[in-house]
Amino acid sequence: MVTRDTPWPDGTPCWVDLGTTDIAKAINFYRSEFGWDAQQGGPEMGGYTRALLDGRNVAGIGPNMSQPDAPSAWATYFAATDADAAAARITSAGGTELMGPLDVMDLGRMVIATDVTGAPFGIWQAMKHTGSQVANVPGAFTWSEHMSHDFEGAKAFYAAVFGYEYGDMSTENFSYATLLINGQQVVGGMGALPAGDPASQPAFWAVYFGTSDTDKSVELATSHGGRVIKPATDSPYGRMAIVADNQGAVFSLISTPADE
Repeated sequence: MVTRDTPWPDGTPCWVDLGTTDIAKAINFYRSEFGWDAQQGGPEMGGYTRALLDGRNVAGIGPNMSQPDAPSAWATYFAATDADAAAARITSAGGTELMGPLDVMDLGRMVIATDVTGAPFGIWQAMKHTGSQVANVPGAFTWSEHMSHDFEGAKAFYAAVFGYEYGDMSTENFSYATLLINGQQVVGGMGALPAGDPASQPAFWAVYFGTSDTDKSVELATSHGGRVIKPATDSPYGRMAIVADNQGAVFSLISTPADE
């Protein structure tokens, strides 16, 4: 278990949220899936809802940030002590700003952007809202993973923006790297989409949530209108699956032992 009530170090995935067309429907789905409580904001927040696990912030659920008819999707936000400086590095490295930098009331300062591969992501400069307060336990955010057809280009971009170094976990048929801060703290992963995937497959940041029982979580998702994208399989890092919720937003599951 990781708990934190202060801003996360620069470059750390610090928050995830769901942009969706039906917030109430999403709240019900994820309450059933992970046991989240929900604190829904007022009209000034567009109904943006904080999901809590045992009273601690774990994720957000809100309206789509782009077009109203955009598909539901999970987004990853990276911590920055200076969102404006991070935004400047994004554009200098070839990325595109979609929104911001802008203040979100007194909660924090935000940027939404796409990288050189087209994958969307966010920047969060914490004020009152410091991001996830618990991670790496069942029901909480556990891992972020970038996948694209331009593995080397993505690595160069995020090194320029966040100063990442990379740990090599590649195999003969799969290119993969861990994201390192200060050469040692692992905060996420980056991989190459398989050569057999169509070139039209967009790049993305995958969001992983912990579960004490991956198979049961898959069953819960499908019983509440979700669907299986990739069935549960064992890996050296835990039993994993990829599912979509009842509005089509894709997320990953990985077995995470309960904190003792």
